[in-house]
Amino acid sequence: VQLQASGGGLVQAGGSLRLSCVLPRTITSVFWGYTMSWYRQAPGKQRNLVASITGNRNTNYADDVKGRFTISRDNSKKTVYLYMNSLKPEDTAVYYCNAAQSGEAYWGQGTLVTVSS
Repeated sequence: VQLQASGGGLVQAGGSLRLSCVLPRTITSVFWGYTMSWYRQAPGKQRNLVASITGNRNTNYADDVKGRFTISRDNSKKTVYLYMNSLKPEDTAVYYCNAAQSGEAYWGQGTLVTVSS
C-alpha cells in the first residue's frame, strides 16, 4: 500500500509549490491517529525529515526549511500538504510522504521537486 503524493515540478528559485499526499481508502485506520511527515532525498544523499505533523497538529520542521515551508493536514480528506515558499536550488530532491503510528508505517511513491537557479 502506498500513499498518493503529487504536486512536484520544476520551479525557479524564489518560487513556491504545494505538495499533497492522500491516505488511500485501503488503509482503514483513522487518519488522525497517524503522524504525517514529508521527507526528501537529494541525489547521492540520504533521506531526511523535512516536516511532520501529529493528529493534534503539533508540527516539527528541519532547521533549513523553518520559516519557508508549512505542513498542514485535512483530516476530513485524509490529506497532508507541504507548502513550500522561497524555494532554493538546494531544495531540489524527491519528496516522500510518510504516515506512521505504532506498528504501522506507509510511504508514498515520491514526487520530484526541481528548483532552478
